[in-house]
Amino acid sequence: MSNFRWVICAMLFFATTVNYMDRQVLSLTWKDFIAPEFHWTDEIYGNITAVFSIFYAVANLFAGKFVDWMGTKKGYFWAIVVWSLGAVMHAGCGWFTMQWEGLNSVEALRAVEAGSVAALTIATVSMYAFLACRCVLALGEAGNFPAAIKVTAEYFPKKDRAFATSIFNAGASVGALAAPATIPLLAKAMGWELAFVIIGVLGFVWAGLWIFIYDKPTKSKHVNEAELTYINQDEDSNNAANSDDEGPAIGFAKCFTFRQTWSFAFGKFMTDGVWWFFLFWAPAYFSDQYGYTSDSPTGIALIFTLYAIVTVLSMFGGYLPKLFVEQKGMNPYQGRMLAMLIFAFFPVLALFAQPLGAYSAWWPAIIIGLVGAGHQAWSANIFSTVSDMFPKTAIATVTGIGAMAGGLGSFLINKCSGSLFTYAAEQGSAFQFLGFEGKPAGYMIIFCVCAVAYLIGWIVMKTLVPKYSPVIVR
Repeated sequence: MSNFRWVICAMLFFATTVNYMDRQVLSLTWKDFIAPEFHWTDEIYGNITAVFSIFYAVANLFAGKFVDWMGTKKGYFWAIVVWSLGAVMHAGCGWFTMQWEGLNSVEALRAVEAGSVAALTIATVSMYAFLACRCVLALGEAGNFPAAIKVTAEYFPKKDRAFATSIFNAGASVGALAAPATIPLLAKAMGWELAFVIIGVLGFVWAGLWIFIYDKPTKSKHVNEAELTYINQDEDSNNAANSDDEGPAIGFAKCFTFRQTWSFAFGKFMTDGVWWFFLFWAPAYFSDQYGYTSDSPTGIALIFTLYAIVTVLSMFGGYLPKLFVEQKGMNPYQGRMLAMLIFAFFPVLALFAQPLGAYSAWWPAIIIGLVGAGHQAWSANIFSTVSDMFPKTAIATVTGIGAMAGGLGSFLINKCSGSLFTYAAEQGSAFQFLGFEGKPAGYMIIFCVCAVAYLIGWIVMKTLVPKYSPVIVR
């Protein structure tokens, strides 16, 4: 039997890695490189991440349908081309701001008096410039997971999908792992602008490879008969004979009539924001609370350790339901939900990050790493619930709907976090929560929200779809 499906899985892994590296460039450069030039506050950065999240959410609503209509080969190609273009465009924001303000150098931007009307204008103009670029980035990135989940359904049988998803989804962790080890150093040595350009170009390289490598299993010259039989083992004899038939089409509005859609969407809404919060705010957290800037050796080591834990542990997330199916005789959905319940307890550890941080910054790094590992393991399985229960014609569409809900959750947590941290810092000791005051109290509030989000999400999902219930279209 050939094993070309794992080559395709590797391509999905690298696409997701690039996706998250492009997303991470801003979070690793804004505090120590960009903010001094443009006089940004936490609230401005929070606004940028919040708008990115809401635009990403809206784009996901249509990206999944676009991928189902265009097909995985062309749909994925255009998604990564668009987001890579958006990533590279960030490099021009400084030039745009200087032209708008009539300034001729970065030094002139920095020299503007903090708190002045001119500083506020520079902050506002640069914010809108970055927002435009983030929206282009979000438009393309919205296609990544709908396309990747659809490709997984095309190339893997149900019992292997969570494992394959956990492998390519680990690209998010690896991207977040590689980013702190490379991006701050690039920004320090070559300027933050080139950090955006260099990472953005990686996506164009991937797109060139994808268009030549990918074909559906039945059309691929790299997939032999034995592998094709393995891939189609879930199909009945009639469907297996015509595996290009993806099942009955489901209209966009029709998808919202199924409780399976709402179950997936609510699970994403409750949990995606947790991952994005740590992705966007962890570098600033270690800089604010402990004084370790993103380009300092300790700052790099903290973020690298955090995502190393996520990367190593999350790989087991997709393998656990496979064990439940093969050794315990559970159906795939039952095994996934049990695994997700186990992973839902990992984020509870977030309650201890801030208290233990009083002893060392390494404690929050380790704890956030464990929370992130729980999220990635959860994520691999919640994505696979879609391919378990929907025909292939609707997989990308439903995945996009869920990603939209996740983007809305991310918008709320990032918008609220930026405003909360700015307010808490201004109030100082007058703002208190669970023994913390000022900005540390703000972080503690968000950590508490993160701690319970997955358990709430799991309970609602289980209530909506208590047992395996594939969608039947008549």
